[in-house]
Amino acid sequence: MWLPIVGLLIGILLGLFSDFRVPDAYTNYLSIAVLAALDTLFGGIRAQLQDTFDTYVFLSGFFFNIILAASLAFLGVYLGVDLYLAAIFAFGVRLFNNIAVIRRMMLSRFQSRRETP
Repeated sequence: MWLPIVGLLIGILLGLFSDFRVPDAYTNYLSIAVLAALDTLFGGIRAQLQDTFDTYVFLSGFFFNIILAASLAFLGVYLGVDLYLAAIFAFGVRLFNNIAVIRRMMLSRFQSRRETP
């Protein structure tokens, strides 16, 4: 479970302490990439809580989701259609689903600890 959290902390620290600016033309790509990364991060946390976490699946899913989402956005720009909205919807639904499952699992673990003396 430490790998997703360490990656998130490194990314946040790099973002806060760097002076890097993303050009406006690439903001759609970056927003989709961040959403795909968050989806993979919370999917990794969910898998860890369910004792099914695999580092190779996590890393390959992380990079594949980001590349797929950015490619979909690029194709949409090339065709003149807002395809990035489909990626936002898909990753958004998965992200909230993972968060809901994590919340339910954490609540059930908390309740089982309270009931056990």
